[in-house]
This record gives sequence, structure tokens and C-alpha cells, in this order.
Amino acid sequence: MPVSYAQQRPKVIFFDVNETLLDLEAMRTSVTGALDGQQQLLPLWFSTMLHHSLVTTVSGDYQDFGDIGVAALQMVAKNQGIELSKQQAKQAIVPALLSLPAHADVKPGLQRLKDNGFTLVSLTNSSNYGVKTQFEHAGLTMYFSQRLSIEDLKIYKPDLRAYQWALKKLNVAPEQALMVAAHGWDVAGAKAAGMQTAFIARPGKQLYPLAPAPDYVVNSVEELATLLTP
Repeated sequence: MPVSYAQQRPKVIFFDVNETLLDLEAMRTSVTGALDGQQQLLPLWFSTMLHHSLVTTVSGDYQDFGDIGVAALQMVAKNQGIELSKQQAKQAIVPALLSLPAHADVKPGLQRLKDNGFTLVSLTNSSNYGVKTQFEHAGLTMYFSQRLSIEDLKIYKPDLRAYQWALKKLNVAPEQALMVAAHGWDVAGAKAAGMQTAFIARPGKQLYPLAPAPDYVVNSVEELATLLTP
């Protein structure tokens, strides 16, 4: 059942992209193929990629998110005794990542939010080219007024500066903005930056227990739209 604790209607709704809007299950075949069919390693690869995106942020050594993904896959493979070249890892990730489908609830939910006057903006750790290609393939471009990538800032979410930069770009106060994500770490970062937050409880995703509760907890974008457009 959807839950809401928010008091103020947001002026701008920021959406994370991968897993929040796009279904990563479509990558299972290619990535697990590179890992000798070990499907249980897919979440480990994604978390390793996120971990090292933060390493590049705190060390000041920015690397492209796609390159981090390739390196992370090689790391996971090596720990399993699997030989995987950089090119093989890239081929397993990039084509599938750029052609992910949207979750079934996404388009109806986005349309309802857009019809009710909300400004919708994507905010992703992926590159500008990557999210542009993803949105074109998934048919999501029309719903968003802007696409923001931390590539322009070179500081990955959930660093507070990433959210502050996005707020400044839209000229909106933190309490007037809502960050929507299927990742507990993303919701926690946005909440720490003063934003309203919504957690979409995609299968296998959990909130971070030590972070403040989000303003909305829902199972889909459609449920969020219901809460925001009574």
C-alpha cells in the first residue's frame, strides 16, 4: 500500500533512471553470460559499480560511469576466477544498458504527473549520451522537460553536491523538489540535501534503515501519481 508523509506539493519531480524507470532485468542474460551464467552475481556487479563511482568522487578522480561499470564487471569476474577482457565486459554491458525497456507502470504514471502540471526531470549517474539513448529507445523522452547527468558536474549521487547542483539548475528550493528513486542510497542522499523523497520499492530493493524515512513509499510510478494527484 502506498504511504505518504509529505505536506507540500512539489514543483519539480526528479527521477533516477536505471531500475527506477528502466528495468535492468533485461541485462541479466548478457551480464550473467559474461559471468559464466552465475545470475546471483548481477546485484554484486551493480553494487560494485556504485561503490567505485563513490570512490572516484571522494578521490577527485572522475571516471565515466560506463567505464566504471566495465571495470566493476571485470573485478567481479576475476574474484570468481573468470577471465574477462575489457572489450568482453563492455560488450556484455553497453548494448543491453542502452536498450533497457521501461517498467510497465512508468509511462502511465509519468503521463498522469505531466498532465497534472508537474515538471519532470531525470537525474542520473549515467552519461548524457547514455540517458538520451535510453530514453529514445524506451520512449520516455516526451515526458521530461530536462535530462540531467552528473557527467556535467563530475560528482556522483548520492554526494549532496549532485542534488544541490540539480536544484540550482531548475531554480527550485530543496523542499519544493521531490527525488524519486528505487535505491535507498539515492533517497537517503536527496533527503540529506533537504529534498522531498519517494522510494519506489522495486523487487529486491530496500531502504537504508539508518537514513530518515522518505516522504513517499510506493510500489510504482502510478502509485506515486495517485498520491500526488488526488
